Amino acid sequence: MTDDTQVLVVGAGPVGLTAALELRRRGVDCRLVDLLPERQPYARAVGVQPRTLEIWDRSGVARAALDAAVPVRGQLVYVNGAEQARIELTLPPEVPYGFAALPQYETERILEERLAVHGTHVERGTALVSFTQDAKGVTSRLRTAAEEDREVRSEFLVGCDGAHSVVRRQLGLSFEGGAFPEEYMLADVELDWELPAGYGVRAMHRAEDGTVDDLLVCIPLPGRSRYRVSTTVPPELSHHRPPDAAEPGEPAHGPDNGQTPRIDHIEKVLERLSPVPCTASALRWSSVFRISHRIVDRYADGRVFVAGDAAHIHPPTGAQGMNTGIQDAYNLAWKLALAVKGVAQPRLLESYEAERRPVGEEVVGRTVRHAAEGVQADPDDPATVMTREAQLLVSYRGSPVVERDATGGPGPGPGPAAGDRAPDCTGLRDALCAFPLRLFDLLRERDHVLLLYADSADRAADFDELADEARNVARGELTCYALLADGVEAPGLLLPVIRDGAGEFRRAYGAEGSTALLIRPDGHLGVRAAPASRLDVLAALARVFT
Repeated sequence: MTDDTQVLVVGAGPVGLTAALELRRRGVDCRLVDLLPERQPYARAVGVQPRTLEIWDRSGVARAALDAAVPVRGQLVYVNGAEQARIELTLPPEVPYGFAALPQYETERILEERLAVHGTHVERGTALVSFTQDAKGVTSRLRTAAEEDREVRSEFLVGCDGAHSVVRRQLGLSFEGGAFPEEYMLADVELDWELPAGYGVRAMHRAEDGTVDDLLVCIPLPGRSRYRVSTTVPPELSHHRPPDAAEPGEPAHGPDNGQTPRIDHIEKVLERLSPVPCTASALRWSSVFRISHRIVDRYADGRVFVAGDAAHIHPPTGAQGMNTGIQDAYNLAWKLALAVKGVAQPRLLESYEAERRPVGEEVVGRTVRHAAEGVQADPDDPATVMTREAQLLVSYRGSPVVERDATGGPGPGPGPAAGDRAPDCTGLRDALCAFPLRLFDLLRERDHVLLLYADSADRAADFDELADEARNVARGELTCYALLADGVEAPGLLLPVIRDGAGEFRRAYGAEGSTALLIRPDGHLGVRAAPASRLDVLAALARVFT
C-alpha cells in the first residue's frame, strides 16, 4: 500500500521543521519523519541570529521564540587570563531584533507546536530506508517505529537529515571538505562567576610560539547562570581516532558515542582558563564531538533537495549553521509550495541552488577562518562584521528569478537593490490604526507583497491598474499596498493605503517619485523599479509565476 503526500520532509530538527511549517502554512500536504523516537534535550545549536528572528516574524513564531530566549549582548575575549577585547553585539537601530540564545530543543518545541496548529505532527521513530524518483514524483520506503515498511509517494522529497544524511548519500552527492584534528567537549552547566550576564566568553591560552593550545568558549543560555561550554577534550576522554575515521563518505562531525565528560572535567578547564574564580555545577548534558567542514556539489537532483547540515557543515563559530539551514528551508519551501500548486515557473526550483549554495560556500569558508583566528581577527570593519554575523548581508543579486534593478540610473542608488534583504522601518500609518506600524507588520504571514510608493497623487494614479495586472500574473498569490508619502491624498485609490508618516520608508528604500518594490516571501526584493514601471513589475513576477 502506498501513502500519498505532496512533499515528504526527512529530519525534524530546526531545518526540517521550518520546511514543513512553511509548506503547511501555504496549504501544502506534507509529512515530516524523523528517526529519533523523541526530541533530544540537548543544548547543541543555541545561537539565534537577528535574520532568523525576522524570518520567524514572517512565520508568526517570533513572539514565542523571544519569550523563551535570552539576549546575547556581546563577547569577552581573554588571552592568558588578560582581557583582550570586549565585543558589543550592536546593530543599527532599524534592525528590529538582536542576537539571542535559545537551546535547540526549545527551537524545535516552538516550531513543532506551531506546525501542530496546521494539523501536522512529526512521525517519530521513522527512518527513510530508500527512495527512487521519476519524472512525476518520488517513491520512498519508510520503516516505522513498529518495524513496519511503508511506501510513500510524493511530488518532492526534502532531506533535512543532518550531517550523516541518508538523502544526500542515496543521491550520490559529493561532500567535499575536511575535518579538524581536535576533539572537543560540550557541556550544559551553571557557572558561578562574577562576569556580566548575557556575554559569551572566549578564553584562550597562547604558547610562546603564538599558537593557541587551549580554548574555552561559554555561551549564555536561559536560566540561572547557565552556559553552553565548549573546550578541548582531555586525553582520558579522547577516542584517539583520526579525523576522517568515519564510514566511507561520512564526515567525522557531531557528538561521539563513548565516555561523556563529567563535572570535574569541566572544572579542570575552568581552573586553567577562566579569567575569574568560577564554580561549575548542575551539569545537565555533556558530550565529546568532532568538527568537519564540507559542502555538497549540488543542493538538488531532480525532485529531491537537501538543506541544512545535509548540505553544509562547518565549525560552530558565530552560530551560523542552524541559522543558515533555516534560511535554506525557508527559501526552498515557498518555491516548492508554488510548484505544488502548479503556478511556478520551471526555473523557480532551480533558483534554490543558485541562491543558497553560494551562501553555504561563504559560511563554510568564513567559519573555518574564524575558528582558527576568532571573529575579532576579521579584516572588515566591526560594523560590517557584526551585520554579516547577524546574516543581514545575504543577497541574491544576479539570481535567475530576481529582476535586475530598474532605477533609471547607472546603479541601484540609495537603498537595497533587487535581491537584497528588505529592511524593516517604522512610522507607517494606517487610517484605521491609532498607532504607527512597522513594515514587517504588513509582511507578516503574507507571501509576495507589492509596495507601490508615490510622493504625489498624480504618480499614484495608475496604481490600481498596475496592482490588478500584477495579481493576475501572480495567480492571486500577491498582496498589494499603495504606500504614500505623508500628506499625499489620493481619494480615488482602491488599494489599501499606508502612509510613510515619518519618512522612514523613503529613507530606508531610497524611494522618490514613484517606486515599485516586490518583496518575496523570504523577505528579499524581487525587483526595485523607479519609476514604478508596469513592465518591470510584471517581468519580475513572470520570473516566478507561470
